[in-house]
Amino acid sequence: MTDPVVESALPRRVVVTGATGKLGRAVVRHLRDVGVDVLAVDRAGGRDPRDVDGEFLLVDLTDYGQVVEAFTGGADEHAGRVDAIVHLAAVPAPGLLPNATTFANNSAATYNVFAAARAAGIKRVVWASSETVLGLPFDTPPPYAPVDEEYAPRPESTYSLNKALEEEMARHFCRWDPELVMVGLRFSNVMDVEDYVPFPSFDADPRLRRWNLWGYIDARDGAQAVERGLAHDQPGADVFIIANADTVMTRSSASLMAEVYPGVEIRKALGEHETLLSIDKARRVLGYQPRHSWRDHAGPASR
Repeated sequence: MTDPVVESALPRRVVVTGATGKLGRAVVRHLRDVGVDVLAVDRAGGRDPRDVDGEFLLVDLTDYGQVVEAFTGGADEHAGRVDAIVHLAAVPAPGLLPNATTFANNSAATYNVFAAARAAGIKRVVWASSETVLGLPFDTPPPYAPVDEEYAPRPESTYSLNKALEEEMARHFCRWDPELVMVGLRFSNVMDVEDYVPFPSFDADPRLRRWNLWGYIDARDGAQAVERGLAHDQPGADVFIIANADTVMTRSSASLMAEVYPGVEIRKALGEHETLLSIDKARRVLGYQPRHSWRDHAGPASR
């Protein structure tokens, strides 16, 4: 259920990049369900746009001209003023392609999206940053837990380096245009319901999922965070960790930290399964509140 105040603040027409990805599908569906006019764009598999539900346009985001055309209503059958951009498209993780290829694709795509939005006079951009900027895979222990947005990015891969640079880029775009609102969402590991099947097995070895402090984000809650980001109206660039309220484990969060990261400072009293990727800022500033948990599908309560 969408907050009526949030719904009233949403832009009328939004372009969503990366629309055929796991998170993109959830975001497009959610925004359309709350009445937003969505132009979904992607280049996945060179697929025929006629095979995709709703308004869809194949766009190569590394081609600036294509991005400008998509954002300004220049493509046939896709006219209309665009009010906001949700940029989710990217090579989605390190190690899928050679490092230089990942960087070339992701950096060019994000620059083109930011620059084309500015050229088109679009004042609201929500984009997918990443939990990886926090220092994943935490082979070097985090500075404290729960981790939050208060320490400087610590990229440990080319993919993460690019995400950290995107956040810096956004700050400068907002310096150039004081009316611009740019919201970076540091998404945790995105999950659909079917991905929850193996979660109970993670307890056998807590080190298997230590790489992101046992965090995750249900795609539906990720979509809610995007909606909240689109309703945010404070000019400037800001970033938010977006995770679910719990961990992927049935063991307590305190016991996980004590066993795997015994030397790391714990800065608050932890709830039994409380996320170690702090969502306090997203709750406070965006009004984000996760509604889903893997425990509803694969935990003891579901059996």
